[in-house]
Amino acid sequence: MTSLSVNINKIATLRNARGGENPNVVNVAKDCERFGAQGITIHPRPDERHITTKDVYDLAPIVTTEFNIEGYPDDRFLELVEKNKPAQATLVPDPPGVLTSNAGWDTIKHQDFLKDVISQLKNLGVRTSIFIGTDLNLIEAAAKIGTNRIELYTEPYAANYAKDREKAVQPFVLAAKKAQEIGLGINAGHDLSLENLKYLKEQIPFMDEVSIGHALICDALYYGLENTIQLYLRELAP
Repeated sequence: MTSLSVNINKIATLRNARGGENPNVVNVAKDCERFGAQGITIHPRPDERHITTKDVYDLAPIVTTEFNIEGYPDDRFLELVEKNKPAQATLVPDPPGVLTSNAGWDTIKHQDFLKDVISQLKNLGVRTSIFIGTDLNLIEAAAKIGTNRIELYTEPYAANYAKDREKAVQPFVLAAKKAQEIGLGINAGHDLSLENLKYLKEQIPFMDEVSIGHALICDALYYGLENTIQLYLRELAP
């Protein structure tokens, strides 16, 4: 079974555009779980343009499914993880100021840094995942630095899906099989949608989790949040 973790960053973006607490990210997280989501993902960036530090502390006690905090592992991020003990910390190589995550880790170049961070997180009892592309050498290096899982950066798949979905998915299938062979769990995320999710799941049926935010929240504007989550869960069904 592949779990659906709903990234609620865009809910916080909408709230921050006006100020106040509408929409309320805590209530939305509770609703996502009530409607069937198996996890809640947040990415608290340093500029707090969506999820804020306060949101992290507000969400940690109320999330009853898997709580996944993702971000660049600087001191601020590591403190948030230490204080809030999510089920999973996903390490993303995006420096301050970047609009959205747009690349995976070079796990060879940053081997020592990541190995140290992962060791710290494991000592906290937090499962680790590394945002990564499809380079098989980098996936092998990810296993060597001790991460529990990888999260495949699926933007290239999504961007090329309409042109040739078989060609677009092939590097991800090979990457996932390599990860499975060497004992890594497999997550996936970035630009996954109702259009392309089912085919990815069919080609990589052993994925542990997908994290979806932007497309899901956009769909919810038309279909409603409860119905939208059910539609995504249907795409992930065996």
